[in-house]
Amino acid sequence: MTSAAAADRPATTAPLHDDRRLVLLVAILASFVVGLDSSVVNVALPAIRTELGGGLVVQQWTVDAYLVTLGSLILVAGSLSDLFGRVRIITWGLVVFGIASVICAIAPSGEVLIVARAFQGVGGALVTPSALALIVAAFRGGAQAKAIGAWTAWSSAAMILGPVVGGVVVDGIGWRWIFVLTAIPIAVTIPLVRRITAEVRVGAHARVDLVGAVLAVVGVGGVVLGLIEQERLGWGSPVVVGALVLGGAALVAFVPWELRVSRASGSPLVPLGLFRARNFTVGNLATLSIYGALGMVFFVVTLFLQEVWGFPAWVAGLATLPPTLMLLALSTTVGSLSGRFGPRWFMAAGPAIAAVGALLMLLADDDPAGYWWSVLPGLVLVGAGIATMVTPLTSAVLGSVPQDEAGAGSAVNNAIARIAGLVTVALAGVFLGGEVSVDGLHRAMVVMAVLLLAGAVVSAVGIVDPDRRGSDSSA
Repeated sequence: MTSAAAADRPATTAPLHDDRRLVLLVAILASFVVGLDSSVVNVALPAIRTELGGGLVVQQWTVDAYLVTLGSLILVAGSLSDLFGRVRIITWGLVVFGIASVICAIAPSGEVLIVARAFQGVGGALVTPSALALIVAAFRGGAQAKAIGAWTAWSSAAMILGPVVGGVVVDGIGWRWIFVLTAIPIAVTIPLVRRITAEVRVGAHARVDLVGAVLAVVGVGGVVLGLIEQERLGWGSPVVVGALVLGGAALVAFVPWELRVSRASGSPLVPLGLFRARNFTVGNLATLSIYGALGMVFFVVTLFLQEVWGFPAWVAGLATLPPTLMLLALSTTVGSLSGRFGPRWFMAAGPAIAAVGALLMLLADDDPAGYWWSVLPGLVLVGAGIATMVTPLTSAVLGSVPQDEAGAGSAVNNAIARIAGLVTVALAGVFLGGEVSVDGLHRAMVVMAVLLLAGAVVSAVGIVDPDRRGSDSSA
């Protein structure tokens, strides 16, 4: 993924070579915090509903308030990391995240919890693109693919390990303590970040597209507000209609505004020129479909295990452990193999394997014993599919952009992944029919399988292995 442009900027890459191990550790820990908190809350949703009330709507907003700010502001964070430096932005993000976590832990009502979760998303948005961009700046070639594989294994594992840790905490000392958990990795990570001897920034001429940021937040937030609140208020409600219309209008206005900013100042929120790279465009289309499916499965399955099968929170957490084990076992190896053979067929095979896992869960019925022949093998295949796909996907997307645009490229890809997940969680009420049930689980798994298969087809048809093409600069 090196280029002439990147080679002309040794000051932005060479100093980090001496800090490579520290950079990888910091990137893993910082992303682990964000991933753990975004998933640990799923297993606590029934307990939150019992104490704070609000039904499925509060449960959806507890997840999506975080994802709305994370998914939309992560684009701004990419620009901020290029302007102020990736090390500095990671530090700011960890501090914001820690403060918001404390507010979540003491929230007296569902409304306060939802607002605090939104601020957690702000902190997560600052951390996520900078963490991966540091790896891209510090590593090259096969070492970069292997480093991304290690980062992927641990940061992705955090997103799935969360229910296990959260379940033990919820049943043992209460749901509020799951938010205290983030203080431990934050306390460890901030001193390590300060030990990195070099900084990475594009330059003092970078700008932040504030209007684009507002359009992104209003667009994503409006659509999600309408999708979630329709369950409570109905599709004809003025609030729902107004939110969907406003959000849709903001999203429609977003692209022409970004084109205008790109022509005027060259500092858009989303550098649309990145999409000239075929692998970047195709990889993000695959991300939209695949991560939408994954966002739905872990939300729905975790609720199903507790609210239909009556599993205690800690049992539900253990029951969703198989994908974590598959990620830890396979991701680094897959990262190395995809670095040698190219990402295309890994990206095609992974979602297809996960889709088979989703369809296996259609065997689940009212009997909790069905876990052993439906949910368990289904989650094993989902985990195998994720492990096969996620590192090659990350490498394909970021490997198609110059190093000095890695922050923006990472931000766009992460934003698409988060937004895909939050939209499917927002739609969960439609598929579930307002309450979790066997029929609702089946409908959700069919939708998940269709999305995963779409991601597999897009990858197989569109991705080009770098070793088969000298340049991936155009679609």
